[in-house]
Amino acid sequence: MIEGATIEAMAADADLRGRASRLFNDLCAHRYSYHFDWLGRPIIQFPQDMVAMQELIWAVRPDVIIETGIAHGGSLVLSASMLALLDLCDATQAGVTLDPRSSRRRVVGVDIDIRAHNRVAIEAHPLASRIRMIEGSSIAADTIAKVRQQVEPSDRVMVCLDSNHTHEHVRAELEAYAPLVSEGSYCIVFDTVIADMPKSMFPDRPWGPGDNPKTAVREYLRSHPEFEVDRQIEGKLVLTVAPEGYLRRVRA
Repeated sequence: MIEGATIEAMAADADLRGRASRLFNDLCAHRYSYHFDWLGRPIIQFPQDMVAMQELIWAVRPDVIIETGIAHGGSLVLSASMLALLDLCDATQAGVTLDPRSSRRRVVGVDIDIRAHNRVAIEAHPLASRIRMIEGSSIAADTIAKVRQQVEPSDRVMVCLDSNHTHEHVRAELEAYAPLVSEGSYCIVFDTVIADMPKSMFPDRPWGPGDNPKTAVREYLRSHPEFEVDRQIEGKLVLTVAPEGYLRRVRA
């Protein structure tokens, strides 16, 4: 395919990648990811990764999307909106009337601290019926148990990890939630890009080069061959917060 060849050419263009990395850092200095909403809720993501997420959700067609890290709820709403579109398309193709109340597709969001004003706004959103929120540390045993209770054996599951970005925390999240991912689906680990950014960009954070989601992903993959990095995604995005973070489950 022509598209595949051009993506490979971009991925192999070292000069382009270097310029993109410098642009990425310059954009982050201006809080670029904080400039966007999804259906009225701040999403705190790069637009390129938002596009990647809708492509993956359309391709995978999950029943459940598990997300760690809620913030203002924009990512939950993006996932819920895509699941609603899947239901709409299914109903249209089947020639039946869509009844959202009968849908099995839902988003499960986890956060250690769901701020009251964010919870109110998310629960008031038109897509709230598709969203379940669990407050607690994403790596605490009771929280993990609550999340697993939201998943049925027959569910097709996708996972997005975007909470605490330290190596230890992300590694524990991978152990807890990656096993829930269905074959052919994805575990997306956000902010792996921290590994490639200057330490000076995280003066008040515990994470940085050497201690970040990418180091956790690399360690996890060494003992989990059922997952592999989907290089084509980051290759075509060029600008992404998740280099080496789009993990596809290739076997059960």
